Amino acid sequence: MRVSRRRLLAATTATAALTVSPAGATGATGATGATGGHRLRTGFERLAADGYTLLDGERVGVVTNPTGVTRDVRHIVDVMHADDRVDLVAVFGPEHGFRGTAQAGGSEGRYDDPATGLPVYDTYQKSGRPLADVFTASGVDTVVFDIQDIGARFYTYIWTLYDCMEAAQLAGKRFVVLDRPNPVTGRSAQGPVLHKEFATFVGRQPISQAHGMTVAELARLFNKEFLTSPVPLDTVLMSGWRRSEFYDASALPWVPPSPNMPTPDTALVYSGTCLFEGTNLSEGRGTTRPFELLGAEGIDRRWAEAAEELGLPGVHFREAYFAPTFSKFQGKTVGGVQIHVHDRAAYDPVRTGIALLVTAKRVWSGFAWRADNWIDKLTGSARVRTMIDAGADTDEVVAGWRDELEAFRRVRREYLLYR
Repeated sequence: MRVSRRRLLAATTATAALTVSPAGATGATGATGATGGHRLRTGFERLAADGYTLLDGERVGVVTNPTGVTRDVRHIVDVMHADDRVDLVAVFGPEHGFRGTAQAGGSEGRYDDPATGLPVYDTYQKSGRPLADVFTASGVDTVVFDIQDIGARFYTYIWTLYDCMEAAQLAGKRFVVLDRPNPVTGRSAQGPVLHKEFATFVGRQPISQAHGMTVAELARLFNKEFLTSPVPLDTVLMSGWRRSEFYDASALPWVPPSPNMPTPDTALVYSGTCLFEGTNLSEGRGTTRPFELLGAEGIDRRWAEAAEELGLPGVHFREAYFAPTFSKFQGKTVGGVQIHVHDRAAYDPVRTGIALLVTAKRVWSGFAWRADNWIDKLTGSARVRTMIDAGADTDEVVAGWRDELEAFRRVRREYLLYR
């Protein structure tokens, strides 16, 4: 690692200005009581405004994807590459790739980026020592992470974060996380907590299904609670973000984090309706409203009526028909529901997802779980599946995870960095 005199002189100032502070402190978060999206600055914006002093004298690699952009939609890799204050030497791409050319379950592989000439390394489906070897081969001193999360345990970018932190520790690298908003707020954690025996890339560690945290907060939690040995970690916080805010309050451009996450509305429902990936129903992939449209051949208006009768807060259900262009039921017209959230603050996506599973099974005789019990990986245990199969209603299923959720909320509280 190369350390310059400039970095040594700037270290104290940079740490005070940019990195983590005790939960609830106003200095790092900029929580001044102001309102309006113009006040929010992302971790990258604050890093750049500080002249990149946190990275001075180091060879830098960035883990990112198309969401790593400035508010005028320039990619941070392009911005940093053009700035002689940063020695950017590598890029690391997650699922879907650095430039976002791959569909779900795919990546871009190893290549040289045409725009910058930088080597791009593939992190997808790599962890532990193999991923550590990638970091070593790249020649970086510091790994920087900047990807927009959407707040659900089974959205894989937070586990790319975890895997990269673990690999950086094994490779003797420093790790820096640039924070961005949780688009569905950071008000609370909801849903079942993963049981370790069900750990996969859609859930490495025991956190709740909707975690209500930012990536910087998760990085602190991962580093202290789950990594066998902590990585040298710096987090560059946002200024001006409040936990109660949805993404539109940020005034930041929305770049789809993955091909089937086209809008913040998708993110709002995803932590509940992604559970339909574990069934034989379409979760809306191949439509313009993935995860908001759900259905299958043979379903009619009775499902929407049964869901609407529950009176779930903040949401209505419309009888809907659609023909996916790919994925389940490709080219076939199917019946189902469209979710219409009318009160975001009252809406509970996880409870709503469970209610939709319960009612779908009740009104449609063709309902089935995926043969590999993928639903267990998504929910974090076999409990949701077995309870629904046994005839449990929504309240009973939700009550089943109450104690473990409260335990996670107590752990989570220690790592919250914003009001």
